[in-house]
This record gives sequence, structure tokens and C-alpha cells, in this order.
Amino acid sequence: MRRWIAGAVAALVLAGVMPDHAGAADAPGKRALPYYASIGAGQARMRTGPARSYPASWLYQRVDLPVKVVAVFKEWRRVQDPDGTEGWMLAALLRDTRTAIVRGTEPAPMYARPSDGASIAWRAAPGVVGRLSACGGGWCRFDVKGQAGYVTVDRLWGVEPGERLP
Repeated sequence: MRRWIAGAVAALVLAGVMPDHAGAADAPGKRALPYYASIGAGQARMRTGPARSYPASWLYQRVDLPVKVVAVFKEWRRVQDPDGTEGWMLAALLRDTRTAIVRGTEPAPMYARPSDGASIAWRAAPGVVGRLSACGGGWCRFDVKGQAGYVTVDRLWGVEPGERLP
């Protein structure tokens, strides 16, 4: 009886009736595109295509740099960096930790509370990368190695204007 059931299941898989579970490991991690991630490796190569055989176009050496994932192909992610450069990275080089980078030419004030009237706790220079939390209402809590404050979303790349983060 067991052989018959195993044979029937195998026949259904071969016939394409049952769903393909080759990508089942990726199923829990599937997300709506685009989404933000960050570089989790000390060195991460951006490639011109989704395989190691494609040439590397950039070598990133900045852990926590935010990237926008715009496409997925197997274990590869097509990402966009803060400067707008796009290419492919292995998913293993990325993590879900939400980070952002200060944009603009002037330092971004980091307020004690999410309010323009709050006192300024810190200032973050353009290009500084920090971790995000508590985003909503046009503000995000921005933590740069333990120095945290609230920054307006328009000064950050790595979060959308109306996005909410816990």
C-alpha cells in the first residue's frame, strides 16, 4: 500500500499536478517587490547578471548599506543602491535589517522626539548609515551605533514617505 501511495505521489509530481516544491525554502521569505534590505557582508559584489559567471560591476565594503530589492531570480536579488546603480547580488549577502542613509548636502538633525519643536539630540552627516525603527507620520527613529534620534523621512534613503515600521 505504501509503495502504491509513493508511486501515485511521484506520478502526480512528474505530471505537474502537484505544486513544485523546489522553491519551498524561499516561500516564507517571499515579499512584495520592491522592498528594502541591507548589505550584511563585509564585502558584497554586485554583478551584471544573476550568476557568479557574470562580471562584478561593484564591490561594496559597507555593512548595513541599504539597498532596494527590485527583482528576484532564484537565490539572486536585483538591487538598487542609494546612488541608483542596479545589479545582482546573492541573497545570502543581504539581510532584512532595515537601515537608511542620510541624503542631502547638510547634516540631518536627529530630534529627541518625532517633532520639529523637539530638541536636537544629534546631527548625522550626509552619507551616514543607521538602523531604522518606529517609522510613521513622516519620521523614523534612526540609530547610528547607539546614538539615536528621530529624522524626517525626506532626509533618508531606505524608507518610503508613507511607510510604517514597528
